Amino acid sequence: MLASVLVTPQLGEVAIPCRREPDLFFAEAPADVEAAKAICGDCPIKEQCLADALERGEPWGVWGGQLLVSGQVVARKRPRGRPRKNPAPVAA
Repeated sequence: MLASVLVTPQLGEVAIPCRREPDLFFAEAPADVEAAKAICGDCPIKEQCLADALERGEPWGVWGGQLLVSGQVVARKRPRGRPRKNPAPVAA
């Protein structure tokens, strides 16, 4: 879990947003995942966090403002369940 980010001695007292709510970064709900990605926006170690997660092959979670699924960056988390047979109409 967030080992490199949460237990990095050289960070000292740097404010890392994920330290406050680490469970949010492994949420199931797509809305919670988007909230976690937004929290990463101003993080001072965002790039390093993502690079470390990719190097470690993290299987899932939000790392450096990106969502990882099966060790790959994906744009959005799909909701649980089966996809619709007929796509929902798009509002114009």
